[in-house]
Amino acid sequence: MIQKQFGNAIRILRNTTGLSQEKFALLIDMDRTYYASVESGKRNVSIQNIEKIAKGLDVNISDIFKIIETEGDKGE
Repeated sequence: MIQKQFGNAIRILRNTTGLSQEKFALLIDMDRTYYASVESGKRNVSIQNIEKIAKGLDVNISDIFKIIETEGDKGE
């Protein structure tokens, strides 16, 4: 499922920042519970929020999807 793969990819990237979900959500001005549900693959996130997450991670949107391509179904 693409939502779980997306969540896994952003979790990988967020972990490299050393920030908790709560601190990262605060950094990008996103509700923590919403962000947590995106990261856990329970939300179909909008392109605007994908952009917000990518900017917060200091990566291109395409970088997130490259991780999805290389990780495949590992996050499920």
